[in-house]
Amino acid sequence: MIQLKTFPTTESPFLLGDVGGTHARFALVCEDNSCITHEVVLPTVQFPNLAAAVSFYLRQIGAPRVRKACIAIANPIVGDQLKMTNNHWHFSIENTRNLLHLDSLLMLNDWEAMAMATPALSDHDLKQIGKGSPVLNAPKGLIGPGTGLGVSSLVRSLRGDWVPISGEGGHVSLSPTCDREADILRILWRMHPHVSAERVISGMGLENLYQAICILNGTTAEMLIASQISQRAIDASDEACEEALNRFFRLLGSTAGNLALTLGARGGIYLGGGILGHLEPFFAQSDFRATFESKGRFEEYLVGIPTYLIRARQPALIGCAMAMGVTASVI
Repeated sequence: MIQLKTFPTTESPFLLGDVGGTHARFALVCEDNSCITHEVVLPTVQFPNLAAAVSFYLRQIGAPRVRKACIAIANPIVGDQLKMTNNHWHFSIENTRNLLHLDSLLMLNDWEAMAMATPALSDHDLKQIGKGSPVLNAPKGLIGPGTGLGVSSLVRSLRGDWVPISGEGGHVSLSPTCDREADILRILWRMHPHVSAERVISGMGLENLYQAICILNGTTAEMLIASQISQRAIDASDEACEEALNRFFRLLGSTAGNLALTLGARGGIYLGGGILGHLEPFFAQSDFRATFESKGRFEEYLVGIPTYLIRARQPALIGCAMAMGVTASVI
């Protein structure tokens, strides 16, 4: 929400942003002030591009003079042109910098920013799901469902600092773990030539799971959105919704286990995104951890790897601030 107090126009703060498929979140931070303030969330559908959304945000908080910005965005950063996967925004980074009269505009993948924030998270910011203990300096993996499925990692360099690695791990091919999930995959193949992990482990993914389960059950699917499916599952009022949410967590666990094995992420797997925080009690009691560990001969290896739900407010903004050289917290 927009804070009532506007930012002093005599100061030149840094602009921070976290842009997803549905919402764009902006805030300010100063070099000599570690607090992230003036946080505002805007629906991306209301703006044609990043420059328009930022301009609107700055006007709302008193039009402070901003010279530097770091924006995390749910998209790969390849070259100057960005065309978002899960919304309509398509823009040039350099043109955006010029339109906003910025000296510098640093664009990060959103889960790259999440990775950068991870070393700054305290025990209070995390909830451990299951057992396991982190190995000091070992790689860390990050994964989280929202509008899409974000994946990144964090590794120690030879100099001893943490290095974030962004990627597009949400678009790896979905791997079913049982006959029922294989049947669901066959249904989804009718709709999509490539069924990625994101097609089932995201907001749209939960809807896809529900639709496929209804087809397999021979029942008529209602036109439900993800929040309605999850609420019916929690209320135990719809068997198809219950199965969809349970499958969602199981497939997330299996995919997170794949990430842990691929990275050798004995430093832990960190889970975020816009969905899990709203479903924390249900998630904590789900089969997520069981399927995370269920990797045959490497089950014991995975039993030792901890999994954490990120509870911190706006970790991507914290990561952006750290990329600007400011160790900051959200207030």
